[in-house]
Amino acid sequence: MGQKHILGDKGETIAKDYLIEKNYLILEKNWRHLKAEIDLIAQKEDCIVFVEVKTRSSINFGSPESFVSEKQQKRIILAANEYLQKNDIQREARFDIISITIDSKKGTIKHIEDAFYPTL
Repeated sequence: MGQKHILGDKGETIAKDYLIEKNYLILEKNWRHLKAEIDLIAQKEDCIVFVEVKTRSSINFGSPESFVSEKQQKRIILAANEYLQKNDIQREARFDIISITIDSKKGTIKHIEDAFYPTL
């Protein structure tokens, strides 16, 4: 397993623990549909939250959340629609990004609610 993959897995674990601490119920981890993967699917009260986790070891090349491309957002939205239909879920949904920076000095977590929206 490469360093990038190890860092990504560590970030997803940190994000999952963070959400649990904030009273989210984790429904799925690494849910896949076609070419898309949704890192975490959670529920907070009556809302389904699709979470993209971005983890970096530094911000030298930009903040982690800036690496969620429009193409990736579209894939996540399509996968989320499939998840909602497949599980017959009729609740409010939103798309969040959890941005994590882990360096030798400290780690930071930034939770961006409603980070992107489905477009018509």
